[in-house]
This record gives sequence, C-alpha cells and structure tokens, in this order.
Amino acid sequence: MINRRRLLSIGASAGAALACGPFIRSSYAQSGPIKIGLLLPYSGTYAPLGEAITRGLELYVGAQGGKLAGRSVSFVKVDDESAPPKATELTTKLIQGEKADILMGTVHSGVAMAMVKIAREDGIPTIVPNAGADIITRAMCAENVFRTSFANGQIGRATGDAMLKAGHKKAVTVTWKYAAGEEMVSGFKKSFSAGKGEILKDITIAFPDVEFQSALAEVASLKPDCVYAFFSGGGALKFIKDYAAARLGIPLWGPGFLTDGVEAAAGPAGDGIKTVLHYAGDLDNAENLAFVKSFEAAYKSPPDVFAVQGWDAAQLLNIGLKAVSGDVSKRKELNATMAAASFNSPRGPFKLSAAHNPVQNFYLRELKGGKNTHLGLAAPAVADEANGCKLA
Repeated sequence: MINRRRLLSIGASAGAALACGPFIRSSYAQSGPIKIGLLLPYSGTYAPLGEAITRGLELYVGAQGGKLAGRSVSFVKVDDESAPPKATELTTKLIQGEKADILMGTVHSGVAMAMVKIAREDGIPTIVPNAGADIITRAMCAENVFRTSFANGQIGRATGDAMLKAGHKKAVTVTWKYAAGEEMVSGFKKSFSAGKGEILKDITIAFPDVEFQSALAEVASLKPDCVYAFFSGGGALKFIKDYAAARLGIPLWGPGFLTDGVEAAAGPAGDGIKTVLHYAGDLDNAENLAFVKSFEAAYKSPPDVFAVQGWDAAQLLNIGLKAVSGDVSKRKELNATMAAASFNSPRGPFKLSAAHNPVQNFYLRELKGGKNTHLGLAAPAVADEANGCKLA
C-alpha cells in the first residue's frame, strides 16, 4: 500500500520516467509483470468494501496460478480515502508514477468520476468494480472504461419491477439526499410509475443524518402500501431499527445495500425486509458454489457482492488479456474483447451493454433470522439506460 510519503517520492521521479515514455512503457509492458493499479478505500467507512473487492481480485488471480494470460501480475494498492479532492492526484500517480498497465477503482462515486475523467484522457484500460454513478456508463462512457458492478438507476428499476409483481400500488420513498440515493430512487420511480404504481411522496434526509422519526411519522400519515428506502451501513441499521420500532405495519423494500452488511446486527427488527440485488450468497449455480467454497477457505468468511464484483473484474480482464496474448500495449484489441465478453459469474450470466455496464439478473431476497434469503428472480437481464453515451 502506498502512503503519502511514497506518493511524493513517486511524483518527484515521474518526470524523468516520462521522458522515455512510450519506448520504456511498451518494452516493460511486454516483458515484466502486468501491473494493476488499485484505487480503492483501505481506510475509513468504506474500507471493508475496498478489502472485499481486493480479495475477490486476488482470489481469481490466485486461481489462475498467480497469472493472467500467462503473465505474472502485481497489484499496486492506493488508499483513495473515499476523498474526491484527492482522486486526481492519486489517479495520476498510479498512471504516470507507477506506470500501471491497468486501472481498477473504486467504491465512492465522486472518486470514481474524477478517476474516470483522467482514465479517458490517458486511454488506460479501466474497470470500475463498484461505484454506481449513472454518469460513468452514460455521458462519461468511453471505449476504455468498463464497469463490473451496477448503475444506481439500474438497481432502482429492478426493485420497482419486483414491487409491482408483489402487488404494491402506492409507495413512499425515503433516502438520504445525495447522488446515490437520488439515482436509486429515480430508477425505482421510473419502473414503478410505468407499471401504474403511484408515488405518494419522496422523503429525503440530509446526508448523513440518522434522525428518522419525522420521516417515519410522515410515512404513517400518508398510508402507502409499501415503502422504498435506500440507506447503507450504520445509517441503514438505524433506519431498520427505527422503522421496526414505529410499528407501521407497512412492507419495507429497498436495494440490497439496505440490508447487506447489517443483517446480523438488525436482529428481529430486520425480519421481513425485502431487497433486490444482482447477487445473493445462496445462488445455486456452479460458479457461485465454487466461488463461495474457495472464498471461505481463503478468508474464513462468506463472500459478499463486493467480492463478486472484484472477482468478475479480474475475470473480465483475463478474457481481454488472453485475446492479446498478455500484451497490454494492444489497448484497442484489449478493450474490444472486453466489450464483447460474455461469461458465467457467481451472480449468473454476465455480459456488457454497448455502454460497458453489466446486463444482469436481479434477485429478490428477504431478511430472516439475520440472513438474506434468496426468494427467486426479480428481474432478468436488466440493462441500464445509456443516455448520453456515444458508444450506444
């Protein structure tokens, strides 16, 4: 892991290294290990997510004997601290200072957008293993930028479809007022309204406030037949417990992040919450069974959706690298092969849209006894809209 002192050292020497630029980079790219630059959170609130993604990546590479397309791999890990103001500096250091051949990152959408801006300018093959900002595979889409996770609006749309199938007709939405929440609510409203569902009101709470009593009182007064909510982490746990304590008797739904990571802590308060996500730990397919077994053997804990997204980022890259015999200087061919890739993931069938966002199944889960139980397919082969993407 690179600390700030190390980054400054890299910056001081970057000019000399760049003076020999294309010749040295091309020569090294074909003879040394493939260098993958990881811009991920390794400290702070999102550190567990960054670690899970990294574990998925490393597990896949390890399963290939420590190589991709027959070439050894080295990871350069940079802690982005989930701080958008630092994203430009840290991305530049990975590309110019560390001479990364491939860029992967990140979790925080604000960091990811700054990272992608630089990646587009440089042309370095880039894979986003989590950040769901819609714009990344819409207006900011590029031939060298790929996502192996989701778009925020995509999850919202899938959840809206599932709620309509469950017979719900009148909903209230509750979320933090920030980009991820607004995009997930926007996607939900689009599909729910298209299916003749009625949105009684959108309730927003300043991020990252966790005082929910007034919002819950408003929900009670509106009398919807369901609530769609997006929170995550500690905020989600607080909301779940407050919702249960309010005894509203109104079914609570949300994207999978509402319950992921807080299942056990929620206890009985979480029982009955239904969520939709592109992964469920108990999916019964060969790839998931093998993945769960190997992950638990390596890390002594079950994998989550973030680990799957890391695993698939490595799997996607390996497909591209095999097509160019590991020669990362052949960026055009590498990008084209990844864009056309189709494979079986622990989450199910995986392919990319023209905008390089996953076209994937979404699953209905119910929280019971501290575990998200897979109930079935919520929405098959959901593609995100590619508004503003020149590739689509």
